[in-house]
Amino acid sequence: MQITPDIEKLIDLAIMEDYSMGDATTDALIPNKISGKAAVVADEEGTIAGLALAVKTFNKIDPTLETKILIDDGSKVSQNDHIMEISGLLSSILTAERTALNFLRKLSGVATETSKYVSEISHTSSRIVDTRKTTPGFRALEKYAVRMGGGHNHRQNLADGILIKDNHVRTLELEGLNLTGVIQKAKQNASHTIKVEVEVENIEQTEEAVLAGADIILLDNMSPDDMKIAVNLCLNRAVTEASGGINLSTVRSVAETGVDLISVGAITHSAPNLDLSLDIN
Repeated sequence: MQITPDIEKLIDLAIMEDYSMGDATTDALIPNKISGKAAVVADEEGTIAGLALAVKTFNKIDPTLETKILIDDGSKVSQNDHIMEISGLLSSILTAERTALNFLRKLSGVATETSKYVSEISHTSSRIVDTRKTTPGFRALEKYAVRMGGGHNHRQNLADGILIKDNHVRTLELEGLNLTGVIQKAKQNASHTIKVEVEVENIEQTEEAVLAGADIILLDNMSPDDMKIAVNLCLNRAVTEASGGINLSTVRSVAETGVDLISVGAITHSAPNLDLSLDIN
């Protein structure tokens, strides 16, 4: 994972909120001359993501700390597996511990949740994709974690593609445009490099969107039976994406409709952190 300037700034902010006025516990108890080793350990099964952030955090607290990554991002771990080792001044390791683990636990949680969805539909050709429902400031990181869990990324930002949703259509209805007119306006005004996706809620809208030339049809909160019909309408004419309240108990039936993409906001906005800890050896 590349630590870009925006990610480095995020790491600096995280360190600042935890360490801007020192570490009262470590300063009071741990002499600044005791060296040793520590390991980041998995306390439960999961998929790891964010190791580069943990390394960067330790090195920002103390550039003399030595880190050794034992597995790659995207790797599966079991309880008690060692993920990385840190050696050097124990006072520095203890000061950096929480901030480093916060990054690693959060991103590994997203990767782990994504991998569960990916596993559920592995017998189909559908792909799990994320949404823009991400933690403010963490989008690039969480979308990276989705990839590490075997998922794929939807739009990174609003400029990445045209996605016509119900509120866009309702707004333009005030100007007298129907769904076909909205799609045609988008295609007319868009760059030739940008695809036009439109959200539909029923079979009639699906057929209208396909005939209007939409590149991607977002099937919003449709039943699996209606999705199957919609997928057949779009076959070889438009990419299909399912969305709306999809969870681990329903994603299999959605994938079995033959839809191309399944967007799941929960893999970023509701993924629990993976339980990881740091143990001094």
